[in-house]
Amino acid sequence: MPVPAFGTFSIVAHDAETGAWGVAVQSKFIAVGAVVPFAEAGAGAVATQALANASYGPEGLALLRQGVAAEEVVRRLTSADPGRDERQLGVVDARGRAAAFTGAKCLAWAGHEVGTGFACQGNILVGPDVVRAMARAYDSTRGDILDRLLAALAAGQREGGDRRGMQSAALVVAKPGGGYGGKGDRWVDLRVDDHPHPIEELRRIFRLYDLTMLSREDESTLLRIEGETAAALQHDLAVLGYYTGRLNGTWDPASQAAFARFVGEHNFENKQRADGTVWPSILDYLRERAARETERRTHTAPIVPGALDRGPGASTGGGSASAPSVPRRPPSG
Repeated sequence: MPVPAFGTFSIVAHDAETGAWGVAVQSKFIAVGAVVPFAEAGAGAVATQALANASYGPEGLALLRQGVAAEEVVRRLTSADPGRDERQLGVVDARGRAAAFTGAKCLAWAGHEVGTGFACQGNILVGPDVVRAMARAYDSTRGDILDRLLAALAAGQREGGDRRGMQSAALVVAKPGGGYGGKGDRWVDLRVDDHPHPIEELRRIFRLYDLTMLSREDESTLLRIEGETAAALQHDLAVLGYYTGRLNGTWDPASQAAFARFVGEHNFENKQRADGTVWPSILDYLRERAARETERRTHTAPIVPGALDRGPGASTGGGSASAPSVPRRPPSG
């Protein structure tokens, strides 16, 4: 029984400024992230699609690891493959050289566009404007490789994308020391396996990942934890049950310990700082969580007496509630 081909559009890219290599992809195919994208820091990135030959991924990375140029990687992989006429391939190497291949028997519309540091490719598309739009978006979008890859995907979909519709999407980006805790190279590895709007869902998941796991914010936006900023943190931590002291804006050891526990429990390890400053994004996150907690207490009938006075960060042991019912938030200046 022949294996069905699946329509896909993807982009492989290298960003010299961040030292990262990545792939972004969308398809009317379940779990496209399990098949198409491959990336390795210091080597390059590969997207294998159409009647995908999954061996192109590891074999392509092995060649890239040896310093073989992207164009030669494409030539070697496809020339050795009797099914190459039904394959599509995009490659970017360690130096940012890009190349692509579209087999003569790929289902229409199928084609690719190669630019400086990237290649866009797609099959079973509504037309060539899909890959053209992806290329323009990657070239013109400000930001790092993550912003540009996501912009390219969105641009391709705006031009019609896969002519059969949408189902899954993925974003894989590698850079040296980019893994969790600085270990490994997997900077971002996000997938939407089955969704009516996979690119929008991928962007939603990425925003959460960016907030908690990445450190891409401008250091000039950091705020000193003192005065109104310290008081606001104390208030929100108290609402959530992490802090039981006075709301006086003094960033004392009890306040610091409460904040450290919150940061650890809410996966902000990559944004912990020891210089007395805080990222505005964490302040916004805390403010939103505290507002939701206040709303819950205000509009939810208690089942257990006093239960609504305890935020999610309160001690699990016995005793009295660890936070006032709804502390009054200090006015912002």
